[in-house]
Amino acid sequence: MNQSSTISWDDVRATFQKIWGYKDFRPPQGEIIETLLAKKDALIIMPTGGGKSICFQLPALLQTGLTLVVSPLVALMENQVQELRSLKLSAALLHSELPSFQRRQTLQALNRQQLRLLYLSPETLLSEPVWNLLSQPRLVINGLILDEAHCLVQWGDTFRPTYRRLGSVRPALLKSKPPGTKIALAAFTATADPAGQRIIKETLQLQEPAIFHINPYRSNLNLSVRIAWTPRGRKQQVLKFIQNRAKQTGLVYVRTRRDSENLAEWLRQNGLATEGYHAGLLAEERRAVEASWLSGKIPFVVCTSAFGMGINKPDVRWVIHFHAPLLLSEYVQEIGRAGRDGKPADTLTLMSEPTGWLDPEDKQRRRFFEERVRSLHLSAQQLVKKLPQQGEVNAVEKKFPDGAIALSLLHSAGQLHWLDPFHYSIIPGTRNQPPRELASAKQMNHYLTTRQCRWQFLLNAFGFDKEAASWRCRHCDNCRRNS
Repeated sequence: MNQSSTISWDDVRATFQKIWGYKDFRPPQGEIIETLLAKKDALIIMPTGGGKSICFQLPALLQTGLTLVVSPLVALMENQVQELRSLKLSAALLHSELPSFQRRQTLQALNRQQLRLLYLSPETLLSEPVWNLLSQPRLVINGLILDEAHCLVQWGDTFRPTYRRLGSVRPALLKSKPPGTKIALAAFTATADPAGQRIIKETLQLQEPAIFHINPYRSNLNLSVRIAWTPRGRKQQVLKFIQNRAKQTGLVYVRTRRDSENLAEWLRQNGLATEGYHAGLLAEERRAVEASWLSGKIPFVVCTSAFGMGINKPDVRWVIHFHAPLLLSEYVQEIGRAGRDGKPADTLTLMSEPTGWLDPEDKQRRRFFEERVRSLHLSAQQLVKKLPQQGEVNAVEKKFPDGAIALSLLHSAGQLHWLDPFHYSIIPGTRNQPPRELASAKQMNHYLTTRQCRWQFLLNAFGFDKEAASWRCRHCDNCRRNS
C-alpha cells in the first residue's frame, strides 16, 4: 500500500525553492501538485511554457516510490531527464535507442526501487521485460503521468496505436499490488479542445479528474497566414521572412522528411546557416542538430513535427509553417514554441491559394490524408468480421497488416474495449462512427481562411466561448487588416 501523505505544504515549498530556485508557484501549479500528492486524477491543459513539468516532477520527488512518465519522443525524454540529473535527482529513461548496458542499468535501478521518475514511451511501457518489473507487488508506483497528452488524440488512432491501450494500464497494475494501493493518473498538454478533452478522459479512464484549463491566448504571439501562389513563391516568402530577422532564433515546420532536407539545402544555397531535422535521422544526428540550435550555432532548423516538443529554448522569435499542419492542436503546439520568454514573437503560416490551380500541393496533401483515414477505417471494419470476439493484441498484429491500428480504430469507434493492456474484447451490436480526423482537418482549413481575429477563432475552438465573444487581439494579421 502507498504511504499516506504526511508532507506539509511548507515542505513542498521548501523543496521547490531548494531544487528549482523559485520563490513560489505560478497559478495553478500549487493546486495541481496538491491534487497529485492526494493521489487524485487530473487533466491539465496549460499553454506551452506554463511550467507543467514541475507539477508532476515535484510530487514524484517528495514521495517514496516511483512515478511513471509516459512521453512521446526520445528527445523530449532525454531533455527532461538530463535537466533532472543535473539537479542530482533520481530520474531515468527507457527507449529503443538506448545502448543495451544503459538499458540494463536502468532496469536494475528500477528493480531495486532506486528511481523516483522513469520516463518511457507507451510502447516501452507495454514491453514484456518492463511490464513484468512494474507488475511486481513490492514495487511501489505512486503515479502514472501522460505528458504531451494531445499525442493520444493526434496519434492514438493510427500513428501510435499503443496510446489507445493506456487506459487499461492502471487497473492491470493495481491487480498486482497490495489491497488499498492508489495510483494517481494525470494527463498534461498545452492543447485539447472539448472533443480532445473527452477523448483523453475516456481513453485513460480518468476518475472524477480535477480539471485545470488555462486560456491558450499568448499576447506576445503575432499570428499571420499568407497565400503562397507558386512553389517558388513559397520558398521566396520564407527566405525574405528569415532575412528580415537576421540572427534571430526560429523554426521552420514542414510536413515530410524530403521537404525538410530539400528546403534546408535550398536555404543554405541562399546563404543561410541551417539544418534539416526529421525522425529518419540517426539518433546522434538528431542530437547534434538539437545541440547546434540550442547553443545558437545555427539560428533555425527546418523540421518536421518531431522537433521542439518539450525543448525549453525561451528566445525563439519566430515560427514558420512552410506547410500548414493538418490539425489545429498541432498548430497551436508548434507556434507555442515561440516567445516563451514573454517577448514579442512572429508566426507565419503559408497556404496555397484556394483553387489550387497554380500550386496543388496543399490540396493533394489534404486529399491524401483524407483517403488514408477512410482506407484505415474501412480496413478496421473489414477486420472486425475476421477477429475472435476476445483475443490478444500481439496475435492480431502478427496475423494482419495494420492489425494494431485496426484495433485502435475499433476502440476509438466504441466497438472494442481492453480487458487489459494486451487483450481485447469486441462489443457486439455497436455501429461504426464517421472518422473524427476528417472534422478536425476541416477545422484547420477554416482557421486558415477565416477573416475573424485569429486568437478569437482559437479561443472558440478550444472551448473558451465566453472569453471569445467580444475578443479582438489587435495584433494578428486579420485584426491589423481590419483596423
